[in-house]
Amino acid sequence: MLGAGGPGLAWRLRPVSRAWLCGWRGHSLALARAAGGSRAGDWPPWAGRGPRWRRLSLSAAGVVNSAPRPLQPYLRLMRLDKPIGTWLLYLPCTWSIGLAAEPGCFPDWYMLSLFGTGAVLMRGAGCTINDMWDRDYDKKVARTATRPIAAGDISTFQSFVFLGGQLTLALGILLCLNYYSIVLGAASLLFVITYPLMKRITYWPQLVLGFTFNWGALLGWSAVKGSCDPSVCLPLYFSGIMWTLMYDTIYAHQDKIEDVLIGVKSTALRFHENTKQWLSGFSVAMLGALGLVGVNTGQTAPYYTALAAVGAHLTHQIYTLDIHRPEDCWHKFASNRTIGIIVFLGIVLGNLWKEKKTEETKKNTDNRIQNCK
Repeated sequence: MLGAGGPGLAWRLRPVSRAWLCGWRGHSLALARAAGGSRAGDWPPWAGRGPRWRRLSLSAAGVVNSAPRPLQPYLRLMRLDKPIGTWLLYLPCTWSIGLAAEPGCFPDWYMLSLFGTGAVLMRGAGCTINDMWDRDYDKKVARTATRPIAAGDISTFQSFVFLGGQLTLALGILLCLNYYSIVLGAASLLFVITYPLMKRITYWPQLVLGFTFNWGALLGWSAVKGSCDPSVCLPLYFSGIMWTLMYDTIYAHQDKIEDVLIGVKSTALRFHENTKQWLSGFSVAMLGALGLVGVNTGQTAPYYTALAAVGAHLTHQIYTLDIHRPEDCWHKFASNRTIGIIVFLGIVLGNLWKEKKTEETKKNTDNRIQNCK
């Protein structure tokens, strides 16, 4: 809402809005302080005459900021203003659901929507658990100091009640699946609850995050087929884990200085200047596993074309990455949504191509039979 600060105030607050919309909290906090102490994450004042109102926006951050003020801390706790994490949780589910579709058919849209809703809820629950565990650490890191629990906008008890509500709704989604998938989905809670602790124990918390974020690679197939096919689900799950190791290592480089000071571990600190070599190895492993998935599911040309595009994207991402520039790390991390979408489109188009290929084979066979007559 607009105060009477005039153009000078609007000019000073414009960088706050830009940094906040990009989702880089470290800079948004610093800029907010420079702009007069306004809370990072709040929509900036808008100068003009007439009645006061909030600026409308279709961006995720704008939608959250347009919500009633008492709800905003809870929506930010779920990271609804930063949907990239939800995408990265959801996309392995779409891969699995797409691969489980019958040849020549689109993926099951009901399953895609069900898993999309579940991804929003479970990502929100995971962020709530993470912030409850890390509230003391978050206060010491510029990028995370404005998270609702660390900033005192939500109490620990309120966050616990909110977590219960999210898990209850997620359970309702899970109960829509078959019994095999219900048990399999419930097993993922072990990783969801323990992942935030891993950064205190090991330099490989990103590996545990990979186990957590890619559970949908197993669950999506079982939800459609009734059980997991190890020849498809395991290499798909492995490829997702390698992918998570890549993008979350890049993400962790944003906080490496603060992490050293407060004693938090990560693969970014483990790899140091060798990060690009490790990322290259993970990308090769990811593409190799996806190639094996393609062979085991009888994928066609569009799928392998998509893998080639993913390989080019990863090569460019790793080659141009500057691990010492947090803003570059954020942009490279966020670009992984494009990778996930390319893989999904490759699966869908490759599956539709199977029908065309089958029809051509049948036509050629019929022609041979008629020629023999």
